[in-house]
Amino acid sequence: MHAAPVHKLSESTQGLLSLPPVRIAKSRHHFFTSAASSTQRESSGQAGPSLQASKDAREGKDWEIKMLYDGGCPLCMREVNMLRRRDEGVNKIEFVDIDAPEYDPAKNAGISYEQGMANIHAILPDGRVVTNVEVFRRLYEAVGLGWVYAITKNPVIGRAAEWVYGVWAKFRLPITGRPDMDVIMQEKKTCR
Repeated sequence: MHAAPVHKLSESTQGLLSLPPVRIAKSRHHFFTSAASSTQRESSGQAGPSLQASKDAREGKDWEIKMLYDGGCPLCMREVNMLRRRDEGVNKIEFVDIDAPEYDPAKNAGISYEQGMANIHAILPDGRVVTNVEVFRRLYEAVGLGWVYAITKNPVIGRAAEWVYGVWAKFRLPITGRPDMDVIMQEKKTCR
């Protein structure tokens, strides 16, 4: 019988193991009471909505987050389809295809097609708009996968994730085999 080899951990790894565990909020409404992040835009112009204001704005809305996505992006659609499967029957996410001919910025916090194509946006029931990595963090929390993006709450890792997302957003059209934005806009104008 052979004994399993024993691997000695480096001092830096041992130090990581001694850190206290990270606590992740599990409340499905915790984003209403958290401080506004740098990626949020207040539609009301106030520094932060009260809990009552959030409740009032939410009335009549069954969703917790409205995701604006590019239905013409094949990689984006893989993620959207995964989120739809996970959200099925729960309906915490409202999915809005900005590439659809019927997309209306007026129904979506005034976010234009061009803005939505530049980077991902989502709208919260109280009217606040979130962008970039914050959108993914909230979407994944809504479908029970919050742990995937929880690490991006760390400021250093969050900035790195935002940078990586920024590179992706800048080059996603050519990466996915689509024409550049000028061509897409011209095609949109021609179709109307």
